[in-house]
Amino acid sequence: MDIRLSALTHKYDDFEVLRDISLDIPSGKITCIVGPSGCGKSTLLRLIGGLERPTAGQVLQLGDPPPDCLNPLTYIFQDFALLPWRSVRGNIALVLEDHGLTKAQIQAIIDDVLARTKLSDFADALPKQLSGGMKQRVAIARALAVKPAVMLMDEPLSALDSQTRELLMEDLVSLWSRTPFTAVYVTHNLAEAVRLGHAIVVLSRRPGQIQEIVHIDKPLEQRSHADPELDAKQTHLWNLMREEARAADAELLHV
Repeated sequence: MDIRLSALTHKYDDFEVLRDISLDIPSGKITCIVGPSGCGKSTLLRLIGGLERPTAGQVLQLGDPPPDCLNPLTYIFQDFALLPWRSVRGNIALVLEDHGLTKAQIQAIIDDVLARTKLSDFADALPKQLSGGMKQRVAIARALAVKPAVMLMDEPLSALDSQTRELLMEDLVSLWSRTPFTAVYVTHNLAEAVRLGHAIVVLSRRPGQIQEIVHIDKPLEQRSHADPELDAKQTHLWNLMREEARAADAELLHV
């Protein structure tokens, strides 16, 4: 299932956050959204996910979700959003409980996503017993459990230290390489964007408009932490954003 954004504009009263966003999000690819602080990245994700309705324009779902899809659009947040009284297995089971599945089917799905996210040995642990990186793996496993058509990822690694973030990026690349998924990935981290994105959408400062879409054709599994091609792409992104970021910071100081 593809997503098409058509002339999307959004306001809060007279405060314009996004203006005239038109974008195709293809299935089986990771589309990253970057831009200065306050440019509307998270708002755009909420519009795609249907949590808010745009002031103008449309969000279109093109084609059908996968036949075994239980939830077409699924979020992954930076704060993990785990229930502290439920185990890892219980947190994943939560999203499967209202779909008419048998206990055996639920068990099979949970076992599969635990194995795919390297969490099988932690199935009975509570969130308080897990590191930040492990908690985010649980959130990813929970999202994968419903076999979403599109994963909406709102700065999922921003709360983690640099080493853990690097490990989680490797995990996401491994997951995508084995079973390509569709994702819209919001981040302020340009290194994440060039490591994970097939296309990187650069938004201007508020009201957010598309400045440029940067495509990276190099396969995800061939990208590395120190890669001259990715470094050049990251430099290009920063050159696009530098003055916009300065202006956005100045605007935020006066809000």
